[in-house]
Amino acid sequence: MATWGPDQFWGLPEHPRTPYYRTFETVIDETVEWMGQGVVPTAVAVSTLDLCQPALSLRATDEYEHWGLTHFLLDGHHKLEAAASAGGTVQLLSLLALDESLSSLDDHRRLGALRSQSSLSRGVRPPH
Repeated sequence: MATWGPDQFWGLPEHPRTPYYRTFETVIDETVEWMGQGVVPTAVAVSTLDLCQPALSLRATDEYEHWGLTHFLLDGHHKLEAAASAGGTVQLLSLLALDESLSSLDDHRRLGALRSQSSLSRGVRPPH
């Protein structure tokens, strides 16, 4: 009752009438044992790579192709939260969705090499 209150129609407590739902309540100790032991935990994500051209106007000076690598976290939410709170790191195992991205197989092949390059400030073109 403290969480859900009474059912608005019946005025009675919520009761799902299933044995596996809300079986019990307990406090969970959220101590992160791997932190401080030199362990770098792994989180898992499915990712998409989308390549887009910028919107162009007659005054446009931006001719860059924009690469958007987006990660959707599947497992490791608590690891990321603990690492963020403690200033730690997490490695990410990324499963790239090849058919569901706005990119080509050649783009996927280039991704590893591009990710290993150093970052550039916007407006700075790398030498060809």
